Amino acid sequence: MEAKSDLAKNADQPRKFRISPLNFATAGFFILAGYISINGAKITGSPYEHWSGTITWIFVLFGVVVSLLDIIFRNFFAETKKLWIVELSFITLVAIIFLIVK
Repeated sequence: MEAKSDLAKNADQPRKFRISPLNFATAGFFILAGYISINGAKITGSPYEHWSGTITWIFVLFGVVVSLLDIIFRNFFAETKKLWIVELSFITLVAIIFLIVK
């Protein structure tokens, strides 16, 4: 009986929205996708007329994947401080791998 009452208490409490680094990355990818779909993709002044739709969908896909990664990290790390440390470490690792491959 006590377990049910504890669940009922927890269900009534409002959930706090925690901001994390991957939230900003997700928002950035969706903003880039919207910007490219409206204005088109231009790199060094030359427009990619036929690739704008493809590049838009790539950024939407990146946004969805990063959003899912954020949800996964939130399930593993309950404390906001640990979540920030892990997500910033993940972003740094991805950036380093990107620069090495590039």
